[in-house]
Amino acid sequence: MGIITPMILVTGGTGFVGRALVRQLVEQGHPVRTLIRPSPRTPALPRGVPVEVAVASLNDERGLRAAMRGIDTIYHLAGAEFEGVRADILSTDARGTANLAAAAADTRVQRIFYVSHIGADRASYYPVFKVKGIAEEHLRRSGVDHTIFRAGLLYGPEDHFTTALARLGAVSPFIATPRDGQTLFQPLWVEDLVTCLIWSLENPDTINQTYEIGGSEYFTFRQAADAILATTRTPRPYIPFSLPTLRTVTVWMENIIPGFPFSSFWVDYFSYNRTCPVDIIPRVFGFLPARFTYRLEYLRNINWRRSAMQTFSRRDSK
Repeated sequence: MGIITPMILVTGGTGFVGRALVRQLVEQGHPVRTLIRPSPRTPALPRGVPVEVAVASLNDERGLRAAMRGIDTIYHLAGAEFEGVRADILSTDARGTANLAAAAADTRVQRIFYVSHIGADRASYYPVFKVKGIAEEHLRRSGVDHTIFRAGLLYGPEDHFTTALARLGAVSPFIATPRDGQTLFQPLWVEDLVTCLIWSLENPDTINQTYEIGGSEYFTFRQAADAILATTRTPRPYIPFSLPTLRTVTVWMENIIPGFPFSSFWVDYFSYNRTCPVDIIPRVFGFLPARFTYRLEYLRNINWRRSAMQTFSRRDSK
């Protein structure tokens, strides 16, 4: 008889990070079950990847316990921040994580991996980082072994930054910048995050640890936007906005344009410098993360104006 590989549960498996993670887990021979919240829409499961599906919300405690039957490990990626003005991040990210942690403890799940943000802190002024900090505490108090990754801003095909900015740049005469556009951040290639997540699965040294991980370089918002718009060949002038004004404008745009590519929370990402030492991934995980400007080829040869119009016209795009 062969060795039975324990089942892995992935929450948020249909999202930007989840699709990449599920694909790599299955390719490496791990059986995967993904948790999908009830919805009238067809879930965007990774194509051609055999996965089990469990349907339950993070606030359905009975459904969560049923989804965890036979589960050894959980990768918790689900969150509501990209739903923008309609998001209930307190219910989904904070209470939902508390429910998940409690169900995992009751069903004797051995380990939970959680993707958070650099800057997560329950005392933070910014809602996203406050809620992520609260979620982290629920996991630490659960009694279940855990590993938390506070990631920098993630990028890759169909992400929430580079492709969103490409769409916006195709139809807008200018790009609004938070303040003067000089806030520093540390973009991280999504496949590099997935590599860290999977590598940690077999490394007991990562148990009950919290890692801040980002890419190999620091960029200002304007430097990153320059690289994106140069790749898409749509250079635009920049107009600085104060953070309160930019947040107000973003909420207004979300309400009048159903598929507006940025959520009201994206302003928080560029409100202050969010960086970590560039040597963490090489030192802890043993590889060099991708360079931002070398990984933007997925933005080429796309009609971004057409893509923007199609996205903006979809009323169920968020």
